[in-house]
Amino acid sequence: MFIKGSQGPIEVVLPDGVKLNRSDLPSKTTTRWVASRKLVVVQAVVHELISFEEACETYELSYEELQSWIDNAKDYGPSALKVTAIPKYRQP
Repeated sequence: MFIKGSQGPIEVVLPDGVKLNRSDLPSKTTTRWVASRKLVVVQAVVHELISFEEACETYELSYEELQSWIDNAKDYGPSALKVTAIPKYRQP
């Protein structure tokens, strides 16, 4: 499979055996970030399907926002990516 202009691998295998490829990533025009879309981007960055910088540029995210998604998912699990969970996991 050839994806024009892509850099890095086309597909990675997650620790649970699920394959994640570039076609699984949310659309570049995504503006409504639900937990499931955030999780796909976090998994793609953590498992080096896309770089941190590429994710920030593609989805117009600040470094701080993406880093908070990664930290919350790592520390508290995927449920921490829900907007309703922000107060529960936010540091004072």
